Amino acid sequence: MRARVTPLSGKLSLITLFPPLPGFEDFIGVWLYRGAETFLVEVGPSVTAPSLFQALEALEVRSLDFILITHIHIDHAGAAGHLAARFPSTPIVCHGSGLSHLAEPSRLWEGTLKRLGETARAYGPIAPVPRKSLLPAEGFASGLVRCLPTPGHAPHHVSYWSEECLFAGEAAGTYQALPAGRDYLRPATPPRFFFDAYLRSLETLIGLQPQRICYGHFGLKEAPASLLARHREQLFLWKDLIASSLPQAREPGFLADCAERLLAQDPLLQGYPLLEEAARQREMGFIRNSVMGFAGCLERL
Repeated sequence: MRARVTPLSGKLSLITLFPPLPGFEDFIGVWLYRGAETFLVEVGPSVTAPSLFQALEALEVRSLDFILITHIHIDHAGAAGHLAARFPSTPIVCHGSGLSHLAEPSRLWEGTLKRLGETARAYGPIAPVPRKSLLPAEGFASGLVRCLPTPGHAPHHVSYWSEECLFAGEAAGTYQALPAGRDYLRPATPPRFFFDAYLRSLETLIGLQPQRICYGHFGLKEAPASLLARHREQLFLWKDLIASSLPQAREPGFLADCAERLLAQDPLLQGYPLLEEAARQREMGFIRNSVMGFAGCLERL
């Protein structure tokens, strides 16, 4: 399926990618900024690289100053090798600890296959990036953008900040705008999850007071101060609820029970019934995975 391009301002566009997975139709986005500098944030999985290239051609993007990757999970960085081949002189920026994995992705691919199974196969294998194309995010700054370490969702997660927009990846959860101005937001806390690191990163983002936030999953939120503050409250709600169920963590119904209680009690999950059936199934899988992250974190305390 062709990518969908949504212009959001004179400079910013959201390119929506459509991997061959039910419920993932409005879930993976690549951000294109065209101003004094032209750059992408995220590249998506390798299976959607052809549709991303078609979108860039339709937008007449002939060159990029840099490509920014918030973290090296396959749905954010899987197509990096394809982008490096398409734009060989463009630096690809990610956390320094992720550079070797993008240059030689066999271990990353094996771990992703083990963790995601058929979802990983649908996303497609990770193409290697030439080392000459890779640039560590630590210390990176352009005329418009600077890098902020935001570990939590992943230890190698970084966000990118400009005065116009915060590109937060999954450091502030996973978002979806719903009808009537409602917001759906869940924590993005897969194992291994470290609560304190995630919280510190979120508070860093809150302190920036961004005008708008661009989520990796999925879309843009204007004036996000209230949503970010509610996400902070959400983290503590999840922590308390899952902690109260932790004695049952080895029982078969633990994940389903926690998910049911969260859907009933978390204000930011109240839009769940409004999602399409396939999207609800996708979200239920991620909710349970995030519960596992919290449970593992709490067990280590």
